[in-house]
Amino acid sequence: MSNTTINPPLDRADASEAAPDASIIACRECDLLQREVALPPGGKALCPRCGAELYRDTPNSIDRALAFTLAAAALLVLGNAFPIVGLDIQGHHNATTLMGTVQSLYQQNKSIVAALVLVTSVIAPAMQVAALAYMLLPLRLGRPPPAGVAFVFRLVQSVRPWAMVEVLMLGVLVSLVKLAGFAHIIPGVALWSVALLMFMLAAAGGAFNPRDVWSHLPVDR
Repeated sequence: MSNTTINPPLDRADASEAAPDASIIACRECDLLQREVALPPGGKALCPRCGAELYRDTPNSIDRALAFTLAAAALLVLGNAFPIVGLDIQGHHNATTLMGTVQSLYQQNKSIVAALVLVTSVIAPAMQVAALAYMLLPLRLGRPPPAGVAFVFRLVQSVRPWAMVEVLMLGVLVSLVKLAGFAHIIPGVALWSVALLMFMLAAAGGAFNPRDVWSHLPVDR
């Protein structure tokens, strides 16, 4: 409770005079105008009207989010380059990659399912990782924000719900349980990589603080 701060609201006169001020924010829940206040490390600010969380202070958010993002990028490459699972049936070994699974679904006339797997397990996670690295890496190196960072920031917010790596892992685990009685299952490198990727994406999203990115942008951008 000591790290929770109630923002001071603005009265009507103050709001009209201070509207151009960048420190004036509106609650996303009730639209109350209020001033930003300094927060202690790890603290959060609440709306005085509805109690919704306005923003929080995340110590070392850029460093932590970038570290998780780079780890996710490496795991994403491994998850697509190596077999996700192998089956050994009566001496016949068969292994497939994630993209091989998409191709197999398409060849079986399951184009919609193949497209969903491709988008939610490959394209959306790749876009999320690339967008986060595009925003965070220049800031970590002390360089000006890259061009189009506002668009990329909104892209991250739009793509994040489509990165459903956990759904892929659940489907793979269910399939492995059903196949365990018919074949010898050999977990591939990609299976462990995708499992770790699920946690890295969640960690990157939790460490990413939008306010730390916006604070580096010029007001007129």
